[in-house]
Amino acid sequence: LTRFRDEVISPYAILSHMWGADTEEVTLDDLTNSTGKDKPGYKKIRFCGEQAARDGLEYFWIDTCC
Repeated sequence: LTRFRDEVISPYAILSHMWGADTEEVTLDDLTNSTGKDKPGYKKIRFCGEQAARDGLEYFWIDTCC
């Protein structure tokens, strides 16, 4: 998890997806507390990060985790 405070933001990927039930999606609290890896929505996060890396991007953004 990275927070940007400057006007200059590195390039990043965005995950556009359909939200699942609240119990299935990973929240910011889940990421902060490392408690979301067992949720079904974690697969989307992992895929997004892996695809961003393949595309040469260091960062990605997911609206369910903001």
